[in-house]
Amino acid sequence: MERVTLGKTGITVNKNGFGALPIQRISTEDAVKLARKAYDAGITFFDTARFYTDSEEKLGEAFEGMREKVYIATKTAAANADEFWEQLGISLHNLRTDYIDIYQFHNPSFCPKPGDGTGLYEAMLEAKAQGKIHHIGITNHRLAVADEAIESGLYETLQFPFCYLATEKDIELVEKCKQAGMGFIAMKALSGGLINNSAAAYAFEAQYENVLPIWGVQRERELDEFISYIEHPPVMTEEIAAVIEHDRKELSGEFCRGCGYCMPCPAGIEINNCARMSLMLRRAPSEAQLTPEMQAKMKKIEGCLHCNKCKSKCPYGLDTPALLAKNYEDYKRVLAGEVSVK
Repeated sequence: MERVTLGKTGITVNKNGFGALPIQRISTEDAVKLARKAYDAGITFFDTARFYTDSEEKLGEAFEGMREKVYIATKTAAANADEFWEQLGISLHNLRTDYIDIYQFHNPSFCPKPGDGTGLYEAMLEAKAQGKIHHIGITNHRLAVADEAIESGLYETLQFPFCYLATEKDIELVEKCKQAGMGFIAMKALSGGLINNSAAAYAFEAQYENVLPIWGVQRERELDEFISYIEHPPVMTEEIAAVIEHDRKELSGEFCRGCGYCMPCPAGIEINNCARMSLMLRRAPSEAQLTPEMQAKMKKIEGCLHCNKCKSKCPYGLDTPALLAKNYEDYKRVLAGEVSVK
């Protein structure tokens, strides 16, 4: 069983974390079943967020009475100290616990520090002093903020997108965390669903001893794949390297990662799915993308206001309105039968 230690936190777990964002989409009964099955198989790190609707509540039900047997990380999107304490209280209540193992600032546009005027980091320190949180972390999609967090020495963990489509700068972050004694938690290890070979995804992450990937799990068959890797972890082979190289070429350049930080859209466009439709049509079963419901969602692109709010909020600097238009044109050609997809 491969294990990873999250830097100076000392938290040591199986190199498969459970990303609890997708369990928002399933029933409490199914979510509890998934979480407990993961635990029974040896997965003990579970990551959620106050922002993920009822995800915390579902984990709370799953692990009530066995809290000390798992590590739970959650996140706050608070903008000030008052919101911080309110959100922390709700998270503790939902998770049915009196402490959180890692409490993370959720993708802030800046790196919270003592004396910055927000009171956020001071609140983190006070919560830690009270025993309500054990470790202080930060999540981000911006290289500059991530770099600043590492250099500050204020954080024990960094959660950042990291998959086999990573750039050299992303890989540098992993090494910087290692040198700083910070834990590195890899989100979007499947790039929001664009990576469809989980063995290749695992083999890539396995190359970095200080990286803990958290796999977003919604279906039992998805969980079963990662459970199988506990006893038989995939390793980098020529075949897997070829898969990765093919995907890197296909997904090079500008593409939507589906993070959703551009939302909500004033025109009601589901940007985080519509802006990457061309890729989803070709990398996932196309039938699910061609339903009447999905067609109606794509048609909303015609009502784009070109307000550029999505563009200004994109952590990857994408020209989102242009990307939406490009994906819509391709989608219409697929519907018309002018372009074939699998």
